[in-house]
Amino acid sequence: MAGKVSFAGGVFRNASRCVLLAAVLCLPVKGLSAPGCSVVRHPAPTEADRAMLAADFARAAGLYHAGLAAHPGDADLTVGLVHALLRQQKLQEAAEAVKASLAAAPSSSALLTLRGEVEFRQGRPWSAGETALEAEKLDPCNSRVHMLLARIERINSRDAASRKEILVAHQLDPADAEIRAAWIGTLPTKQKIAELEAYLSVPSGSDAEAVRRWRMVLENLKKQEAAPRRACHLASPATSAEIPFVKLMWDAERVRGFGLEVKLNGATSRLQIDTGAGGLTVSRAVADRAGLKAFLPTEAGGVGDQGARPGAFASADSIQIGKLKFQDCQVKVLDGRSLPPDVDGLIGMDVFSQFLVTLDYPKRKLLLGPLPPRPGEMASAASALTTGDAEQEDAVQNAAASKLGAGSYDRWIAPEMKDYTPVYRVGHALLLPATLNGKTRKLFMLDTGAWTTIISPEAAREVTTLRPDDLYHPTGLNGAVGKAYSAGEVTFRFANVSQKLKDVLSIDTARISQRSGMEIAGFLGANTLEQLILRIDYRDGLVKFDSGAKREH
Repeated sequence: MAGKVSFAGGVFRNASRCVLLAAVLCLPVKGLSAPGCSVVRHPAPTEADRAMLAADFARAAGLYHAGLAAHPGDADLTVGLVHALLRQQKLQEAAEAVKASLAAAPSSSALLTLRGEVEFRQGRPWSAGETALEAEKLDPCNSRVHMLLARIERINSRDAASRKEILVAHQLDPADAEIRAAWIGTLPTKQKIAELEAYLSVPSGSDAEAVRRWRMVLENLKKQEAAPRRACHLASPATSAEIPFVKLMWDAERVRGFGLEVKLNGATSRLQIDTGAGGLTVSRAVADRAGLKAFLPTEAGGVGDQGARPGAFASADSIQIGKLKFQDCQVKVLDGRSLPPDVDGLIGMDVFSQFLVTLDYPKRKLLLGPLPPRPGEMASAASALTTGDAEQEDAVQNAAASKLGAGSYDRWIAPEMKDYTPVYRVGHALLLPATLNGKTRKLFMLDTGAWTTIISPEAAREVTTLRPDDLYHPTGLNGAVGKAYSAGEVTFRFANVSQKLKDVLSIDTARISQRSGMEIAGFLGANTLEQLILRIDYRDGLVKFDSGAKREH
């Protein structure tokens, strides 16, 4: 199981400040969808703002609290306070602060946008979308609402719409750190490098860990610009395939999961099928055996309490999966013992994002086929593996957008896919709402790499009982999980599926939630998904679940 690494922005100031300033300080914005908008001019930062810029979020929150005590209902102080609380992962306090301020000013676009940001972080993007549209109607010149809409459009696989919202937000408020970071991600590599260097030259509210990751991304961009690499491409005539699963065993009697046989430079490896992971990941031993050549440092994040694992991107001259052969592809290589002993690596199904992916668990096989062409396109023909890690590609986007260039597209639901279910996509991760015991709706990640379905303790307590489990301590890419619990009976309803489970494994998902930028209530794992035929369109963020025929052993 793996999670997406995202990078926090900086001080978040609201476009409503422009209203408070004299008109002569606000410059007209050209080319925006809302006529008459003006560029935001921020006053000098307050002591609380400077604390936020220095990433001292606890002190900033205290100062904003003090300011609100003297000036109750001040929208800008509320915005600062809530952002400081969110950076400390204090979601309930943030929600309560927004609610209190909105009670006094229910028609404030700034405060409604803030509520939408909290709803998004709470893992309720469906509510955040409704709130954002309400806030935009009240004030179409609000830069923060356009930034929020960009994030919502992005996770809904509407890349072109997301890019448009980012550009509008940046035109309105180019000084906002989060907006600026998202805008940098839309730029060509050379310009992106220059802007990112400038961004890192001054305090932006990013903490030390985020700055470290930013700098790693910057150095990698420089290396890629200096020595461009050939794109991964299909080198065999076949554009579809049927590939049998291989069993991965706990021991001689128990199956722990399923994988694919993959040849890297001709060396055979068994990689676990893992929709919770991104790209193609192998151990150092496999990389050495295949003669893979490292060219960029990276790291992997996932379940566990030991932090991200170091590694490197390496290049494979050839990758063969079934009858499909690809050349010049990236592979992530992990250092240390971060994979189970019977697994050579992980293969995220997002590597096949240019194909329609069918995981037929009852018949134990993977089917790859063409995606339906978008309107005006010729017949779709997959030509590559997306083996580069989504979290690396998205690193300068703060989960707002990814690779949003001129070739961006919005979700297309072809007539033949009208019975597919739209899901949210954050990097490689596919997230969908699941209703628990008919009481509450939460976001869960589709994760075939998790041997069992998992629920967070917080989500479990809302619908069932919870007791400590001292016998089992699951392990992910980031090592062992410190505390595990067993949740009572839970019925999961998602898409067209309903499944009742007892003694559901419960572990803390805070690390994954923080990386995703949204609260993740758990993982729909193998014991749920392996009873189904799972069809995935990564391009458009669509899935379909079918009950399978008789299982093959």
